[in-house]
Amino acid sequence: MTEAPFSIAVPDEKLVALRRKLALTDYPDELDDAGWKYGAPMSDIQRLVGRWKDGYDWRKYEAELNEELPMFTQDVEVHGFGSLNIHYVHKKSETNNAAPLLFVHGWPGSFYEVRKILPLLTTVSLEHPSFHVVALSLPGYGFSEAPRKQGFAQAQYAEVGHKLMLALGYDEYVTQGGDWGFVVTREIATLYAWHTNFPIAPPPTIFKNPFAYLTDLLSPISAEDKAGQERTAWMRRQGMGYSPQTLGYALADSPVGLLAWIYEKLHHWTDAYQWDDDEVLTWVSIYYFSRAGPAASLRIYYEISDNHIIDPPSRDLYFPENVRPCFMSLLSRLLKSKLCRWARRAYRVVFESSHSSGGHFAAHEKPGELVMDLREMFGNGGPAYGVVPGKTGYA
Repeated sequence: MTEAPFSIAVPDEKLVALRRKLALTDYPDELDDAGWKYGAPMSDIQRLVGRWKDGYDWRKYEAELNEELPMFTQDVEVHGFGSLNIHYVHKKSETNNAAPLLFVHGWPGSFYEVRKILPLLTTVSLEHPSFHVVALSLPGYGFSEAPRKQGFAQAQYAEVGHKLMLALGYDEYVTQGGDWGFVVTREIATLYAWHTNFPIAPPPTIFKNPFAYLTDLLSPISAEDKAGQERTAWMRRQGMGYSPQTLGYALADSPVGLLAWIYEKLHHWTDAYQWDDDEVLTWVSIYYFSRAGPAASLRIYYEISDNHIIDPPSRDLYFPENVRPCFMSLLSRLLKSKLCRWARRAYRVVFESSHSSGGHFAAHEKPGELVMDLREMFGNGGPAYGVVPGKTGYA
């Protein structure tokens, strides 16, 4: 496999077509004083559409991404699916013994999420470890090629990430991921070390683990856990019921529909994060101008959810005993924050940190806190110090 340098270069005709579509937008009606109760407010969407059409300069942010992020593409052979051309960010630390780290995004994220933590993770110091960082665009996201066959699920996404790391010369490495990145890195965790800011685990069952089931049933639920359960239930009701192809027609054809769909998640899934309009538009534009189009990013929900991988019914089936050590960063507004004791029981959790603020997009919202956790985990005295032989990360 050969690594090829990559620069984002959206054709001019796509920018012209986008502005033309934005100018023809038909807005729905809106109930009085609805706020966010029914979804993204009309005033917010109209303001963002106006900026996207007349003031937002994609070329400025395209150039910034090309300058800040060393990007490449490489063909990765996936068993049963042929070769996929994968886009990724790859930045090496200046210290040779840095630990290789694979960063995996989720939805509605992208490689863009590594932008704030990249310079922090690759900084060389006598005080903390440094990392060689690889942040791929999952197949069907960003500028990676999308699979054309059905059934591309967690094993295939993990295969892509693992084979990419091997091709880059990283036979041993650690991972970090949230959202779908959690599912992908959990699969990779049977191979090596694992960090997540999105721990998901099934509740114990009376048939599989009766003692744990009764203990869990009789254990008091903290106010924090109760709030997490309520927020998870709300998210399931409001955010996860759709068929990917059906929704894909709307998101591929309507830039305003795509904007509203993602903007709602950016608002709801963060912890009072102050989004700048251009920041939102860059985030959404990466989806709109993505190689396979925004519909491709939705299929993972069908393929993985259809196989019950999000909340698997049994540890025996989905959490093998040889799964590598897990490290959890818990942010206060994290979706699915309920009952972390399930995660502690399901995984080999050797380090856990908790933060008073932050939400779904940890690397973007709280880059300093996430990097601090990684440094503590893999640093001298941490539970994962030297987990990659000869790669402590220190200068």
